[in-house]
Amino acid sequence: MRPVIIYYSLEGNTDYAADRIARVLDAGTLRLTPKKAYRDKGFLKFFLGGKSSVMKESPALMDSRADISQYDTVIFGSPVWAASFAPPLRTFISENRDALKGKAIAAFVCESGSGGEKALMRLKELLGTDAFISEAVFIDPLSRRSEKTDEIIDGFAAKISGGSQE
Repeated sequence: MRPVIIYYSLEGNTDYAADRIARVLDAGTLRLTPKKAYRDKGFLKFFLGGKSSVMKESPALMDSRADISQYDTVIFGSPVWAASFAPPLRTFISENRDALKGKAIAAFVCESGSGGEKALMRLKELLGTDAFISEAVFIDPLSRRSEKTDEIIDGFAAKISGGSQE
């Protein structure tokens, strides 16, 4: 069975990583879209996004229910907000908790500064797992795109597929 990548992206970095992983793994994708968009410019982008993350908000999504029964592996992707994952993932996970049982789970986060490891830890806590089959922190993979960054993303995908990166 194919894996599926379920992710939220605000500035395109998580989009870039998810698209690259999907190509490597021939994976399906589901981009989470909040009904009320987050600000993407200025101070309020950081303040409101961080507040939403710290307060563990669960924003309403355009379409948060998905038939993930056809997938055996679920890969979550998110930007890092206030050392946590973006709130749309919280909504998706809470609304699809039963469907996620028994799935192999991997996760990646995209950051500009720090907090990626804490974000992955918090995602594990929400999912009730001690470990992912693969996890990674990418530093602005789109805005700082490089051959090395692409190799790191490909290595993350290879670990999920059980292959090795050459």
